[in-house]
Amino acid sequence: MKHEDAGPKAPPREPLLQVAGLHAWYGQAHILHGLDLAVGRGEVVALLGRNGAGKSTTIKALMGMLARRGGTVRFMGQDIGGWPTHRIARAGLGFVPEDRRIFTELSVAENLEVGRQRPRRWPDGTPVHAWTPEALYRLFPNLAELRARPAAQMSGGEQQMLTVARTLMGNPYVVLLDEPSEGIAPLIVEQMAGMILALKAAGTSVLLSEQNLHFAQLVADRAYVLEKGQLAYEGSLQRLAADQALRRQYLGV
Repeated sequence: MKHEDAGPKAPPREPLLQVAGLHAWYGQAHILHGLDLAVGRGEVVALLGRNGAGKSTTIKALMGMLARRGGTVRFMGQDIGGWPTHRIARAGLGFVPEDRRIFTELSVAENLEVGRQRPRRWPDGTPVHAWTPEALYRLFPNLAELRARPAAQMSGGEQQMLTVARTLMGNPYVVLLDEPSEGIAPLIVEQMAGMILALKAAGTSVLLSEQNLHFAQLVADRAYVLEKGQLAYEGSLQRLAADQALRRQYLGV
């Protein structure tokens, strides 16, 4: 049974990413069971749940990375349900994978160039915030000091920063972030939170897959909680954080 926040609702935002009845499979295993979710312009939305709840599968399904999926995925007004991953990325849906997937033999600067895409505009003609290497070095000072270093010689947290920065070089409308705080040092986690808030300030939307409720509270406007591939909760993070029974039931905290 899905729990919904009964409190006051914020005014609806222009939906950039809208998902209805999303199903996904790995082989014969049915992982996602009819998810409905949306991400508005300039909004940070947390996708929470325990390990194995279906968070990463949701992100991969949205990016067209699964051989078998069903439902409707609309992005910037277009149905992208049958699109290949590279076309989705070129359309401005950015993806930061949990396993980073950087080019280890390339330098930091070269990795950033790999992700470069043209500047974009919103449907009303106003420009989308355009990211440059210089702007990203200001956002991630650690990368500025390492710009000539091969990515293989960086720490895990630095590689995570580089993965985010490379995605931003594509000037995305929406960024899908898969477990950004997983397995990195607390100082890097703080920098990641600052980065997400900077994206929001620049008008970029974020769908954040995360287990860490505290991290999600720092950055997100609202949350969806997954349980065994189904939506178990939709609403404010404040209500979720305040409801101990809900937290224990769906997050184990």
